[in-house]
Amino acid sequence: MNYSLSDFDFDLPDALIAQTALPDRTASRLLHVDGDRLLDRQFPDILEQLQAGDVLVFNDTRVLKARFFGVKETGGKVQLLVERILSNTEENRSVLVQMRASKAPLVGSKIRLADAFDVTVGERAGEFFTLHFPEDIFTLLDTYGRLPLPPYIEHDADAFDEQRYQTVYNRVPGAVAAPTAGLHFDEALLQRCRDKGITLAYVTLHVGAGTFQPVRTENLKEHVMHSEWYTVSQETVDLIRAAKAAGRQVVAVGTTSMRALESASQSGSLQAGSDDTCLFITPGYVFKTVDRLITNFHLPKSTLMMLVSAFAGYERVKQAYAHAIAHQYRFFSYGDAMLLTNTSGKDHA
Repeated sequence: MNYSLSDFDFDLPDALIAQTALPDRTASRLLHVDGDRLLDRQFPDILEQLQAGDVLVFNDTRVLKARFFGVKETGGKVQLLVERILSNTEENRSVLVQMRASKAPLVGSKIRLADAFDVTVGERAGEFFTLHFPEDIFTLLDTYGRLPLPPYIEHDADAFDEQRYQTVYNRVPGAVAAPTAGLHFDEALLQRCRDKGITLAYVTLHVGAGTFQPVRTENLKEHVMHSEWYTVSQETVDLIRAAKAAGRQVVAVGTTSMRALESASQSGSLQAGSDDTCLFITPGYVFKTVDRLITNFHLPKSTLMMLVSAFAGYERVKQAYAHAIAHQYRFFSYGDAMLLTNTSGKDHA
């Protein structure tokens, strides 16, 4: 079946969009999609669904304080969102940004950010601008930037968000959005996984702001997927290969872990390395590495709705979302989770 954009639309009451995170990371609900059964669980029940020798694959990216307010030399105000760091050497400290301004700044002009330091405007790159920073980018972002919450969260980030909109295992700065399935794990739950003999492995995918960009074309083949940088280490590859050889399952924690693993598997088998990925997964895609997926509930018409539909089956995901809405699950980044099983290449449900 050829799917169109409207096939991934659904009506979601605004009240179900989680505006704040629960104080306890593991207190979320878990919708377990088990074949034709939809089972309402609590998130810590995930332990019962995993076996010793299974591999949980986490995305260890860290969300940057990537949002800035600034003023152009002309006095005009701008809002910036750092999309990615291009280079952070003494010779070249440059970033790619999304910019909102009444008029685009000129190449070579200065912008004062956070009333603290000046950046120089470089060349445009499609919808993005290049900015050159005067000092270490990570230091300036951490000191003067603001945590960028998703556009559907209606409050500015506060101290609670700065802690809760990061995973407890984050370690590689570079994302502008959190890998939100991982927000449900705290240190105690991770230790319980280790105690059960579950292997914890890590990839890095720096989530870009493009993850929130709407798909604007009804014909999905015309959509240009945003690009994100990922790294899969040889250690993680070896852990996954050993699990597969032992008949155990690879469980991706979040769609970003999934995209990193599947991007690194495009040769037919999982390979270590780092690269940009524009992998756009829609129904019909056959997954090469991941057996199960832990993920949050995604936006209507989003590329992530298409990904989970490809993974677990279009009709099955449609039924799961209808169930979640009827049972008032919490949606999106601060919301509840689901556990899905790979049915790609097996059925079309």
